[in-house]
Amino acid sequence: MSIKRILIFFLLGICSVSQLALAQLRVPNFFSDHMVLQRDATINFWGWGYAGSTVKISGTWFTDTVSSKVDANGQWQAKLPIGEAGGPHEIQILAGEEHIVLKDVLLGDVFLCSGQSNMEWGGQQNLQEIIAELPTVNNDAIRLLQISRVGAEHPQDQVPNSWSTLNAESLTPFSAIGYFIAKHINKEQNIPVGVINSSWGGTPAETWTAKYLIENDALLKKYASTQAVSDYRPHLPGNAWNAMIHPLIGYNITAAFWYQGESNVGSWPGYNKLMKTMINSWRSAWNAEFPFYFVQIAPFSYNNQTNSAAFLREQQTKTSLELSKTGMAVITDLVDDIKNIHPTRKIEVAKRLSDMALAEIYNHPIKDYKSPYYKKHTIKNSTVEISFDNLQDKLKSNGEITDLYIASSDKVFHPAKGKIQGNKLLVSAANVKDPVAVRFGFTETAMPNLFNSRGLPVNPFRTDDWDDIFIN
Repeated sequence: MSIKRILIFFLLGICSVSQLALAQLRVPNFFSDHMVLQRDATINFWGWGYAGSTVKISGTWFTDTVSSKVDANGQWQAKLPIGEAGGPHEIQILAGEEHIVLKDVLLGDVFLCSGQSNMEWGGQQNLQEIIAELPTVNNDAIRLLQISRVGAEHPQDQVPNSWSTLNAESLTPFSAIGYFIAKHINKEQNIPVGVINSSWGGTPAETWTAKYLIENDALLKKYASTQAVSDYRPHLPGNAWNAMIHPLIGYNITAAFWYQGESNVGSWPGYNKLMKTMINSWRSAWNAEFPFYFVQIAPFSYNNQTNSAAFLREQQTKTSLELSKTGMAVITDLVDDIKNIHPTRKIEVAKRLSDMALAEIYNHPIKDYKSPYYKKHTIKNSTVEISFDNLQDKLKSNGEITDLYIASSDKVFHPAKGKIQGNKLLVSAANVKDPVAVRFGFTETAMPNLFNSRGLPVNPFRTDDWDDIFIN
């Protein structure tokens, strides 16, 4: 090659690099081909550009061009018009000579899934329920956005990830629970569904909560300080929030799903406050009270000298009762091995979560779609009568009711007998003549056999507040 030709290629390379350097029109990576945008809502849309320039946006589901002025910081924001479920659509973004085209865009419902490993796990962890899907998975109405596991000390405005169509390659590393939620809701509603998986195994809830909220609350700060340093996940307040949630703020979502808690068992006294703080902060950041559904931690042998996991489940129950538009899936019946912190039956977990969404967001007439919760009790002679919320039909059990205990004022719990009387539970024990308290499934590993008519397990409960009592 002649020196002249080499010089020409060199100059062309410089020009290309210069053009890239001057190209300032950008959008977040998750505004990409194959994405799902929220149907039936004004859509938040944003990016960056040359300060003072005008950005013009057109889409195939709306007729009038949307314009936005780039501010002095090089940022722009726009509201895209409401559209019905469907697609595929195309979006064109123009600013001067710069041009971005986003193709194969669907309008549908978007769900954000987060938490730790039980939300994160899928085909890469050899979950057989996902492995079985891979050979035939083919649904263009389901799209996936996998957020990279990255922590940061300060809030970020970008992630390295973009949307994917559903196929064996994109599904393998994706959240099994997230996928099965999408599959169930898509089947029932016949609309496109987009799922964002932003989860990281082992992370405590503090890492998913803005740092200032933890640092400015004495109780939350105290328990956050007990989280151990780890080489494989962040432990400091806000680090996962900064890099894996904060960049998504404003991306319209229908609801959030959450599976976490195992890494907060040791700090259970602050968990209800922590969860309410986190959920409220997410909703505040989005300026939307979106539904937030979560999974109660499963039975597992933590080998604690206290009843920490049972108390953590009680804290989760309080969150679901005290915070509006929340719901908790109880899974005490879905564990095959109490020494495995990762139960493998993700399809049923996803169904319990998505049934709550179908009932409360889509108004499906699903009876008893939540587990029964302890409501109140009355004592009649030597029998304690338990009443429940979330229970329209009758209770049922598989044989003699297990994991049931009763105590008198001496605070010594004894195994108890349970009798179902319609939608009430009668509890007694021959050696406890003057009962004052009942506990049901209130241990770290309990897997009781009491259910509602749909087969959902009764939520573990206690009628006392004796925090120093431990049942082996």
